Amino acid sequence: MRLEAITWERLTDALAERLVAMPAKDGSPWLRVAVDGAPAASPGELAARLAEALRLRGRAVHKAGTFGFLRPASLRLEYGREDPDAYHDEWFDRQALWREIFQPLEPGGTGRVLPDLWDPVADRATRSAYVELPPGGVLLLHGPLLLGHWFPFDLSVHLKLSPAALARRTPEDERWTLPAFARYEAGTRPEEVADVVVRADDPRRPAWSGGE
Repeated sequence: MRLEAITWERLTDALAERLVAMPAKDGSPWLRVAVDGAPAASPGELAARLAEALRLRGRAVHKAGTFGFLRPASLRLEYGREDPDAYHDEWFDRQALWREIFQPLEPGGTGRVLPDLWDPVADRATRSAYVELPPGGVLLLHGPLLLGHWFPFDLSVHLKLSPAALARRTPEDERWTLPAFARYEAGTRPEEVADVVVRADDPRRPAWSGGE
């Protein structure tokens, strides 16, 4: 895959312009966008930039992170606190994401989405109130391991880190997750699945696939 150098500002504007001009694949009045990447790649930062760019273009945005949809500790830590396979398979409540995020944004849906579901520190439900995303709005879901689950994304952006960069930028106490990302790369192949790939080894000098 050929990647070209770009700034974060130009990248954000290009993505926002593309989203403003595109319809949902299934005819939904809402667009659903993935910003996929390991925590070390900071997908939440790109999602925040994109949310601001879309709002400046008159689009309503709901930004949600997958770490707000963790499963209870009794389930995600069943095999220990540092099991990379459990992190890959069990940590994130994908059924809740379907139920609380994607189904309300299907054609004929209510548009009422849940900002988050689970507080991992208190290990209990957040009890957050539903938020209504008006027709024409955009869902930005950011976090790791988002692709390969048949989520109905209209556009998916993958923030790619080389194994060396991922290891270097992952905090010591989180490096046990590295085999989970190696498994994701080998099994899901996000670089091939995503609509847009952004290489972020050097956070000051991103490069992207151009989205074509």
